[in-house]
Amino acid sequence: MSGPEVAVTVDGRPVVVPEGATVLDACTAAGIDTPTLCFGDTVAARNVCRICVVDVAGSRALVPSCSRPAEPGMDIATDTPRVRHARRMVLELLGSSVDLSLTDHVEEWNARYGADPDRFGPDAATVAQPVKVDNDCFVRDYSRCILCYQCTDACGEQWQHTFAIAIAGRGFDATVSTEHGVGLPDSACVYCGNCIEVCPTDALMFRTEFDLRTMGTWAPERQTRTDTICAFCGVGCTLTLHVQHGVGDDDGDRIVKVTSPHSSSVTAGNLCIKGRFGAGHVHP
Repeated sequence: MSGPEVAVTVDGRPVVVPEGATVLDACTAAGIDTPTLCFGDTVAARNVCRICVVDVAGSRALVPSCSRPAEPGMDIATDTPRVRHARRMVLELLGSSVDLSLTDHVEEWNARYGADPDRFGPDAATVAQPVKVDNDCFVRDYSRCILCYQCTDACGEQWQHTFAIAIAGRGFDATVSTEHGVGLPDSACVYCGNCIEVCPTDALMFRTEFDLRTMGTWAPERQTRTDTICAFCGVGCTLTLHVQHGVGDDDGDRIVKVTSPHSSSVTAGNLCIKGRFGAGHVHP
């Protein structure tokens, strides 16, 4: 038996969603592709990037669709002039200050909304800084960070409860930081890599991927994904092995990173250090 439902209108089309669904859920049910950056399906929405805003009849301000609950009779418009203007400005301001070159769909969204980050000129302030490479598991490139809070939430109260990282500083000096800014090996980090799983911009990246990109040999078109069960313990976590075909001098196959399905009832995308980074033992 299905639970209570909520009837709304999205761009003139009637849509019915379960009670507790968000406006973004309603837009998705209506078949509308709504851009999101700071939204993740395994952590609570923070309303940070504001690229998902929509117009709701009767609302003075634009509404972040990722967190606003759908209400009975709500009239939602996703492509009004002020929605397009707001999304264009978000894309331009972020694109002028943060490296979004590895972020999925950004080029498509720039074209859709006519966003031109370069119009602010070469003197636009950026968050550019050296890549932090201080361990063998993953690297931190905060020049790509949009401060979406997903990594801090995954490390904190929503999943890992390690609290190894938090937001430090303000304005252009704001960044994700360990306590007192120490390196990861000296911090409380347990290297679960769950922060990497939720990062939308590749500011956090597997060391293997970073090294292959640096050498110019990272090739997603030659990669396959295979689901298996982690054998390190009896919990039964599902692993997705990303295997690149043709790596190194011997042109062999190699596991280049490990993720976990967000739909898994066991992991919800989360793993421990062994599951996420322990696959190297299969290679000689």
